[in-house]
Amino acid sequence: MNIIYSLFQFVHYCVCAGLILVVLLQAGKSGGMAGIFGGGGSDQIFNAPSGMAFIKKLTIIMACIFMFTSVILTKLSTNMSMMSVVDRLSNVPTAQIPVSIPVPLSEPSEDSAAQTPKE
Repeated sequence: MNIIYSLFQFVHYCVCAGLILVVLLQAGKSGGMAGIFGGGGSDQIFNAPSGMAFIKKLTIIMACIFMFTSVILTKLSTNMSMMSVVDRLSNVPTAQIPVSIPVPLSEPSEDSAAQTPKE
């Protein structure tokens, strides 16, 4: 089970790095908000340039693989540790702290009370 988890984790990291690179390689719309209101032309908003279709498809495929590996890693990690954090903390033995109550060595006698000067 640990080997499968490590394999999916490796694939997940590779897809993460690839997805970052593919997104950074994509060309921007170059119109920004002006393109939405007619300043950049409507064909730039709704149609992809012919050379960029491959990069968009690759981005979609890698995003799907990323989501799939995320779900699989989540499922595998919950199976690996069935106890919640609260259950783990409740099973930790508590330290027994010795409590010492100061006990007077001898009780004061009536003679010592009589010897104290009164004002």
